[in-house]
Amino acid sequence: MERLRSRIQTVARTRSTVLITGETGTGKELVAKLLHEQSPRANGPLVRVNCAAFAPTLLESELFGHEQGAFTGASARRAGRLEQANGGTLFLDEVGEVPLSIQVKLLRFLQERELERVGGNETLRLDVRVVAAANRDLGQLVAERAFREDLYYRLRVVELEVPPLRARPSDVPLLAEHFLRRYADENGVAIAGFTDAAERVMLAFSWPGNVRQLQHAIEQAVVFAESDRVDVADLPIELPRDPGVPLTAMIPGMTLAELERFAVLRTLESVEGSTSKAAAILGVSRRTIQYRLQEWGLSGYARPRGRPDDEGGDIVEVGDD
Repeated sequence: MERLRSRIQTVARTRSTVLITGETGTGKELVAKLLHEQSPRANGPLVRVNCAAFAPTLLESELFGHEQGAFTGASARRAGRLEQANGGTLFLDEVGEVPLSIQVKLLRFLQERELERVGGNETLRLDVRVVAAANRDLGQLVAERAFREDLYYRLRVVELEVPPLRARPSDVPLLAEHFLRRYADENGVAIAGFTDAAERVMLAFSWPGNVRQLQHAIEQAVVFAESDRVDVADLPIELPRDPGVPLTAMIPGMTLAELERFAVLRTLESVEGSTSKAAAILGVSRRTIQYRLQEWGLSGYARPRGRPDDEGGDIVEVGDD
């Protein structure tokens, strides 16, 4: 994420068209907002269009505008979103849903920075930076002839990929605390944080809906919390009730980092949190396991020295049996 942030800062200073890729709910719109806010166009408009929200016949008018009488119901001239974004940034979300018939006009604008409103002959020259986002594989759509190859490469001058939340588990506690503060303030309730069990449950979950799913989970938890700390029972029912159960291994379907996390947590669970026994089974040093647990924010999986029945404790104090 630090690398992504650095790339955003670098790309923001340029005029290049950007394609943001990533799963649904990872925060692609936030990346587009940061690109605009950190660019020389920050004082200009940031105009958003969800390409999947409009019927093909309406999307063309939405993007390029129309003249009076261009079609039934066009009672007056209307500026399109591209015209509205002049001097600023246009964010095209779910760009893979743009019909082929409109892709031609979009490609022309990206190449020439010119357009005509629907039903009009006047050519408008605009200064607009286009940032697009896709949660579908545009390369696959090109192979299926559902997306123009020339438009694909024109949009993908710079590509920024937003990793899924399961690939950055150390972000889960930080994001959860952020959303907790937001929704506690909005609802006028005093909640200090999360119980250790709730934190372990959130860290063990794969979050297929990514940051958006985590956000909604915390909002619900704030509503149902009965004490000053969010507990396991306050979290949505799709999260595992047993905080000791990590992710299920799916091969293929998991990255090496995810498999490593699964192996370490499952092994620790089988040896009741003994890092020395887990290290012997996995063929690594005890310090390696300690480092990984610190990285994942899961020190509760290790058994502290001198407290064999305790699940908590500082990872630094973990020792041999």
